[in-house]
Amino acid sequence: MKNLSRIGRLFFALAMAEFGIQYLGHAFMRGPALGPPFSPVRPFWGYFAAVVLILAAISIVAGKQTRCLAIVLAVTLLLRALLFYAPKLAANPHDPGPWTSGFEILAMCGAALLISGFAVGLGRWLFAISLVVFGTQHFLYAKFVATLVPSWIPGHLFWAYFVGAAFVAAALSIAIQNYARLAATLLGLMFILWVFALHFPRVAASPHDGNEWTSAFVALAMCGGSWVLAGTSKR
Repeated sequence: MKNLSRIGRLFFALAMAEFGIQYLGHAFMRGPALGPPFSPVRPFWGYFAAVVLILAAISIVAGKQTRCLAIVLAVTLLLRALLFYAPKLAANPHDPGPWTSGFEILAMCGAALLISGFAVGLGRWLFAISLVVFGTQHFLYAKFVATLVPSWIPGHLFWAYFVGAAFVAAALSIAIQNYARLAATLLGLMFILWVFALHFPRVAASPHDGNEWTSAFVALAMCGGSWVLAGTSKR
């Protein structure tokens, strides 16, 4: 389990580093932001986000000042979700975009808290609540989700509902700490399968599409966060 947790930390760090590089590119080129949360930011905030993300990634991999920088990362992600996405959700609660991106950020915030060892309970709940949102969206927008399933996999609509149910079941297990380690391990396995079966082929088909890169590394970050969570959960 320690080895799985280490792999999870590495995957999470790689995703944060990739997001940081994307934000640097945005700040230099003054083009649309390509890292989370899929929205443009001013150059100053692009540089700021890049520094936080890259330093946190290096710290997690090197094991130096990890607690401090992971907390800074978590606070940065939390503020981004609250200041940018909460108003959008309040203004238009029926728009699925802010729900997806906002709770992806909250899930990564939760993972950063787990890595820091600070407010682990809050990190676990942020991760679990985000999974409930993702699962609900899979049920509400099952037909759209089914279009994202690779063509060589049969039963597209079935998998949309299945993944939605898996998200909700994992969230409940994590919240009540009953089979949480198994649930988080399987959840991470599901995310890493998506990375290779779904996201990397889409990146290869559209290598200049920043959103495809971001989606792939969000899935990698979620895999990493899931396996870090597995390492902090009870048997």
